Amino acid sequence: MRVDVTKGRPIEAADLRTSAEVAPSLALPWIVRLRYGVLGGQTALILLTRFALGVELPLGWLAVPLALSAASNRLVYTLARRIGDRRALGYLLAFDTLLLTLLLSLTGGPANPLTLLYLVQICLSAVVLSKSWTWALGAASTLGFGLLFVWHVTVPVLEAHHHGGGFSIHLGGMWVSFAAATLLISISIGRVSDALRLREQEVLFLQGRIARQEKLASLVTLAAGAAHELGSPLATIAVVSKDLELVARDAELAADARLIRAEVERCRAILQRMSSRGAAQPGGETPARVRLSDLLSHVRSEMPEAERTRIRVETATAPASVRLPADATRQALIALVRNALDASRDRQEVVLAAGENSGWLEFTVRDSGRGMSAETLRRIAEPFYTTKAAGAGMGLGTYLVRVFAEHLGGALTFDSEPGLGTKAVLALPLTQNGT
Repeated sequence: MRVDVTKGRPIEAADLRTSAEVAPSLALPWIVRLRYGVLGGQTALILLTRFALGVELPLGWLAVPLALSAASNRLVYTLARRIGDRRALGYLLAFDTLLLTLLLSLTGGPANPLTLLYLVQICLSAVVLSKSWTWALGAASTLGFGLLFVWHVTVPVLEAHHHGGGFSIHLGGMWVSFAAATLLISISIGRVSDALRLREQEVLFLQGRIARQEKLASLVTLAAGAAHELGSPLATIAVVSKDLELVARDAELAADARLIRAEVERCRAILQRMSSRGAAQPGGETPARVRLSDLLSHVRSEMPEAERTRIRVETATAPASVRLPADATRQALIALVRNALDASRDRQEVVLAAGENSGWLEFTVRDSGRGMSAETLRRIAEPFYTTKAAGAGMGLGTYLVRVFAEHLGGALTFDSEPGLGTKAVLALPLTQNGT
């Protein structure tokens, strides 16, 4: 399974869905209640027309579509559980178009002024469903309206514009107007809905990006505070270790003192990178031209001496040198290599490779370890998420690599299967690096 952690949904919005995804689920109960209201209104109108106005209507036949409408309201939730809310709602609106055609055919056909109700299903589909459903319902409504000219029960009181039983220009014009209105609604409302959905996607993306930046800012603040607080103790240790080296009579003790001072300097360098100087941008430095072989060798040398023999460096397909924020790139690769070493079993080999691929510089870290499950892959780049034992890691390494990749316009992908190892690819654009 392959996951691009730099192009997925924002981690803070992991449980959020767009309106296009949730609209059918939210609209279905409301439309069912609306259909009950329409059913009651249709029944009242039919009874009023028949008994108050004295218009002859086939009440027995009219009861059939009304009963089918009531029954479908009872069954729609069962259908939704089987095929999903979106498809169930689409079928329901299509069924309503069929029932409306049957009702209109029994109550005057195209002369019935309620033919405009065809537009209700089309508007609902344009807002809630997809374009394909909207166009399908528009075509079905236009066809249903046209069929009313072929077969319908005549209601004399509605024939004011249609005398003699021949072709009525008025009714024909109504049909053409209806087809034009259907086309315009499908296009205009569909485009507006698409634009709103696109804007919503952009808003969700920006919300996730802002949330990630805020979290990163809090990490930078924490790091800057740690750098400030640890600076004084490390300076003291450096001074004491220097004094210890000067007064040590034993060569081994003097070597230990030099080692302590060297490690202190290394810690101070790390804290310098964590300080507010590096908070201005995730890379924290200006890109410079570096030799890739030297960069990867430096990454290898940063590993504990016992682990270096397990790392195989490959640069056969890579350019000789590129422009990169060298220090930030090295730290990102160190984090990926350490994860690979930790995940490997029985001191298996870890491959660190660099290569060019279609205008991208790709750093690949590959191990043959235990691999990752789909759930772990989904969360691998979240801050403070780790599968290591308590105290073995803070869960920030991969997250910071992801931030680094996003800052340079690159990508960080993981390809892994349980038991088959993991391949991490950090891809950076060569064009941006000026190579």
